[in-house]
Amino acid sequence: MKSRTTGKVYLVGAGPGDPELITVKGLKLLQKADVVVYDFLIDKKLLAFARKDAEMICVGKSSSFHTLKQEEINKLLAEKALQHTTVVRLKNGDPFIFGRGAEEAVYLAERKIPFEVVSGVSSAIAVPAYAGVPLTHRDHASSLAIITGHRRNDGEVKIVNADTLVFLMPVANLDRIAQKLLESGKSPETPCALIEKGTLAGQKVAQGNLGNISEISTTLGIKPPAVFVVGEVVNLRSGLGQS
Repeated sequence: MKSRTTGKVYLVGAGPGDPELITVKGLKLLQKADVVVYDFLIDKKLLAFARKDAEMICVGKSSSFHTLKQEEINKLLAEKALQHTTVVRLKNGDPFIFGRGAEEAVYLAERKIPFEVVSGVSSAIAVPAYAGVPLTHRDHASSLAIITGHRRNDGEVKIVNADTLVFLMPVANLDRIAQKLLESGKSPETPCALIEKGTLAGQKVAQGNLGNISEISTTLGIKPPAVFVVGEVVNLRSGLGQS
């Protein structure tokens, strides 16, 4: 009896929200996949591109909601690769930017299951751009840091030194992040913006400074998913026709 060849898992970045921002390669893989394992926040319009007979599995994954634990998702990917030829793990943004793609890749590699990472457009870059905030500028910002605002096991938020700071998953810890930045020496007048549902029709922006951003975001009712940008580049929004 001929043994079955192990299939391949593709860790595909779906982009920051707008379904049109998935890469061409990612879309082609989605169209041919036998199994699609997707996150809770994926725009469901993307799923319409999958084969009608493809197995579709939602594994949840938001900061406060998990259908499966990460260890269970890892195991699921391995099991499906042993049963099918093409398995697509469809993840928000880019798989290797705070998307736990590295954990899935390590798990597969340790079990010698073939996999490939298909980069996606990260919300850390696209969401500020859609809100009119360029993350770098020759006169204002020559360095950029991307930071998670939601540490594992509620660990302390890490603050690093860069001209522009971008925090992903910041809403629950916004007060703590702002306070840590002030304690690190940032001025209360430092420009910042909290952007909800970036790249989508319901995008909402709370713009202010470190001294008042928590109050402004509460007034506007900003909720996850959101991206928090801190730095002088935020002031460029008005010159780029953004309000």
